[in-house]
Amino acid sequence: MLEVHFIIFLLWAAMQSLIGVFANGIILVVSGIALVRQRRLASLDLLLSCLATTRICVQVLMFSIHLVGLSLVKESVLINNLLILMFVNELGLWFATWLAVFYCVKIATIPHPIFFWLKMRISKLVPWLILGSLLHSLISSGLQSKYMWPFYKGVIENYFSKNRTKTEDISSEPFYIFFVGLVPPLLIFLVAVLLLVFSLGRHTQQMRTMGTRDPCRNPHVNALLSILSFLILYFSHYAVTVLFCAQIVQFGSFLFLLCLMISGAFPAGHSIILILGNAKLKQNVKMFLLRGKCCQ
Repeated sequence: MLEVHFIIFLLWAAMQSLIGVFANGIILVVSGIALVRQRRLASLDLLLSCLATTRICVQVLMFSIHLVGLSLVKESVLINNLLILMFVNELGLWFATWLAVFYCVKIATIPHPIFFWLKMRISKLVPWLILGSLLHSLISSGLQSKYMWPFYKGVIENYFSKNRTKTEDISSEPFYIFFVGLVPPLLIFLVAVLLLVFSLGRHTQQMRTMGTRDPCRNPHVNALLSILSFLILYFSHYAVTVLFCAQIVQFGSFLFLLCLMISGAFPAGHSIILILGNAKLKQNVKMFLLRGKCCQ
């Protein structure tokens, strides 16, 4: 019989997955409606659609990991789907990074020729950024499956083995290769966030000096809060990855389950933040909820 905290964790994991799939499904539906009406997708909608697609895949795979963590499903399910999860997860990180860059370029005002060039061409660059992210994730996954698969398999088997070996028995050198592979999107994301914070802070200071109130300030602040909230989830995701690969947490412990909950909050939480920070998405969510109540 499962302990109380295991049952609570299972309910939380199920709710988390449902919310994540629903939120990202809303983004896809809204983008699909825009595509049908306009027969084309704006760059931001295209980026959001790609991000939502990867998030749905990650959410489903994360729920299977939750079941493995509760020992309701054999660890072979995790082993068989691990490379797929890593590919989709890395691709989603890149898409989220480019979304932050898109917000930064469109909102921030920085007097530099390169920034002006990006502001004029960012919409046309989005498809190429998506394609580049796809190729990078494919190459990265291929290299990891060739050179790092024994390490991943060893970590998983070590976690779920009844006679668990010590952490030192498994070399952690390949883990650093994996971590270095995820550093570029993190650095790009940090630069975009810092530039946006700098630009918004300077703009707000100018408005205060002039004694005027900028009507566009609220959208700017909403975008900034959205990116900062995602930054917290982003770092939490990295921290959980470090803990798991370094085998610091013990399987089945409360900390182990807590780490799984944090990692599962990453794809669901940011999607909700995106909807709350986007007027069009928020309006469509209200419309769907009202229609659902009317159908009842």
